Amino acid sequence: MAVLSQIVSSSSKMMKAVLILAMIVALPAAAFAARPLLTDDAGTLGKGGFQVELGFEMSDHRTDEDGVVTREDASSASATVSYGILDNLDVLLGMPYEKTKIREDGDTIHNEDGIADITLEAKWRFFEKDGFAMALKPGVSFPTGNHNKGFGTGRMTYGALFIATQDIGPVSFHLNAGYKRNENKTDERKDIWGGDLAGVVTVAKPLKLVANVGMKTNTDRTAATDPAFFLGGLIYSITDKIDLDLGYKRGLNKAEADNTYIGGLTIKF
Repeated sequence: MAVLSQIVSSSSKMMKAVLILAMIVALPAAAFAARPLLTDDAGTLGKGGFQVELGFEMSDHRTDEDGVVTREDASSASATVSYGILDNLDVLLGMPYEKTKIREDGDTIHNEDGIADITLEAKWRFFEKDGFAMALKPGVSFPTGNHNKGFGTGRMTYGALFIATQDIGPVSFHLNAGYKRNENKTDERKDIWGGDLAGVVTVAKPLKLVANVGMKTNTDRTAATDPAFFLGGLIYSITDKIDLDLGYKRGLNKAEADNTYIGGLTIKF
């Protein structure tokens, strides 16, 4: 706690309250590093830095059980706003909108859209030396989505994410390990663990190639398989402050969506 007190000593009382709240509670969902990665990095914006990330995803998932073919098509649009309170401390607000359609043997049994649970997060980079950095990213989710329609948990969730980043010339590696306390009204598992690894290669000044692999606990209490994925994509920097991204995520087992197509825009101010 002495370390935390030193970190926030130069901030206002409001900033201190935000940090303390964020360190008590923790990350509710998968965190995003440079889009389209699902793995976060230890970098921060710097004091006064401001960033907006806009993203869109489309996914499909097909299962065949006892002769019944079920297909789920989902899409989401998200906006994440980040601000650098200190050189090594950011706060982030995530606002998602989702749509899902489920069909059984061609008949639509579910077709809904709406706002999902809003997230508030904080990223604290507590170590950095010789291209290696470590950070903690805590946060909370608020039950703003309609859990009866599948767009939220119905309760506030919390957890914790550890981040490690290693830069080696034009190549960067990012490792995440996290826990989520999935309080919910939908009979999902409450203890969710996850881990993932990502790599970024700068091919030329405006172009980066990315790869990502990960796994987390299945929220379905009846499921014996945990979802795992592989993701590949690219980031193209239009300017030093504007990035475009494209990605493709493939499920490595039937617990994960079969195909997910990702696109987005990141703007720094």
